Amino acid sequence: MSTLHTVNKSPFTNGALLSCLKHCKPGDAVLLIEDGVYGALAGSSVAGAVSDSLEDVTLYVLGGDASARGLDDGKVLSGAKTVGYDGFVDLVVDHARTQAWL
Repeated sequence: MSTLHTVNKSPFTNGALLSCLKHCKPGDAVLLIEDGVYGALAGSSVAGAVSDSLEDVTLYVLGGDASARGLDDGKVLSGAKTVGYDGFVDLVVDHARTQAWL
């Protein structure tokens, strides 16, 4: 039973993303929304930890939130998948449960 984890806070002001990644199990997915999209920023201080988690966890970025913050695909970690709101809904349906990290 996989879990969809949502993170809405920037990893530069809150430890939710790193805590989330430590609790993820293989097959889980992490969706970065709102200011959480900064967690997918390539070259950042958390990029290594986030990249390391991609072996077991699928990372998604909500495209509208990333665009609103100036994060185009060239600034996002390779391996992160961009989804729209319809993709967000699909992720919720495809996982047994959803855990919001605040």
